[in-house]
Amino acid sequence: VVGLDSGLQVAFPVRLAEGLAHAAPDDLAEIEISPTGLGLHWPKLDADVYVPALLQGVFGSKQWMAAQPVELQQC
Repeated sequence: VVGLDSGLQVAFPVRLAEGLAHAAPDDLAEIEISPTGLGLHWPKLDADVYVPALLQGVFGSKQWMAAQPVELQQC
């Protein structure tokens, strides 16, 4: 669950995000927020999510998204 300053909370299954699908709960628990607040980084996984892209249904790089099932590409 990602909570924004506006009060909006966005939840997404970690299996949808590039680099997070097979992560252990301990690895997911350690998260860093970029200084601008627009990026999320999981150091143990070397995985990143860009919050504005997440809000648009983009859960990874263009190449990674293109390799996903059609259902995910249309989020």
